[in-house]
Amino acid sequence: MVNAIADTSFLIDWIRYSKSKLIFKLFNLIYIPENVLNEIKSERALIWVSEGLEEGGLAIFPELPEISREALDLVVRSRRVPVRPVDYPEAFCLVVGRRLNFTVLTENGGAIALKNYDPEYSGVEVLRGIDIIYRLWRLNHLNSFKDELELYQRETKHIYSRKDLIKYSDYLK
Repeated sequence: MVNAIADTSFLIDWIRYSKSKLIFKLFNLIYIPENVLNEIKSERALIWVSEGLEEGGLAIFPELPEISREALDLVVRSRRVPVRPVDYPEAFCLVVGRRLNFTVLTENGGAIALKNYDPEYSGVEVLRGIDIIYRLWRLNHLNSFKDELELYQRETKHIYSRKDLIKYSDYLK
């Protein structure tokens, strides 16, 4: 198993999923950057994070100056490209992912698109909720990918587009 780092967009959705604790079957440790932790406001999310920290599945990733500088540079670079830009929290996660070989957990379109146009970040593994559900299903932690994805979308109100679903179309029949 590997380590991961999660941004706010991922956590906000994932924490609403009734089977959110299953994510710890995929990762040794999931880091939450300090800047992401500061964005979490809901009681439910704070409880989930507190429990994850207490149980050892989550850890706080400090705001390191060297990573912060690189993340700010990445934000600026992403705004020069006619694609959805990357915001600072996602950029921070991407820099950590590249430097430490962590999986980046996000729902941010800019972070996902970055892999396609920035060769420096093309090797960073970026996963969304749909990808996590697929992996949990493939490892037999879930009975049905289709049913779980429907449950996830219902509970989180995050509806994946037809374009997003094409990747998994063979498993959604």
